[in-house]
Amino acid sequence: MQNSREQLVDELLVMECQDGSRQAMEKLVFRWQKRLWRYALQLTGDPEAAWDVTQESWLAVVRGIGRLHDPARFASWVYRIVTNKANDWIGRKTKTGRLSPDFDREAEQSEEPAVAIDAADLQSVLPRLSDAGRTVLTLHYLEGFGLSDIAEILHVPQGTVKSRLYAARNELKSLWLGTARQKETTHE
Repeated sequence: MQNSREQLVDELLVMECQDGSRQAMEKLVFRWQKRLWRYALQLTGDPEAAWDVTQESWLAVVRGIGRLHDPARFASWVYRIVTNKANDWIGRKTKTGRLSPDFDREAEQSEEPAVAIDAADLQSVLPRLSDAGRTVLTLHYLEGFGLSDIAEILHVPQGTVKSRLYAARNELKSLWLGTARQKETTHE
């Protein structure tokens, strides 16, 4: 996920934050804000919600960074916080019945000719995955975490991560093929 130089800088910043340095916290936010927002966006499918989730996550980081025993685990710790905050947001939206925009409708209304399924199609398929599938695929492929890090972020055994990744890949494949078939019948 990160090279060792970047990880060392983060560890030093975390230790400075734990000593009360406001500047170190600002630097940490600057270094991590965009990637955490992108991750939150992948989980929620809503840009505004991603900002809310990210801000709530930073509040939790500020409150809890003193309890982080191993600064080297900052990345998995902060991703776990964002995952939990995003899941809370999704749960609240599900209860109120206000889910993210209908991505299928947006994809159908697109005026661009579709020759073959591509990365843009992947972006339309990801929001349709189950929450668990979207989370594990995003952490593994888009954020670059290994199985052990994902297990730590999600608080599950590594074997569970493997099985969720397997199931998510199959779910993605099924949705992806359905999108491809839909495109073929639309353009015939």
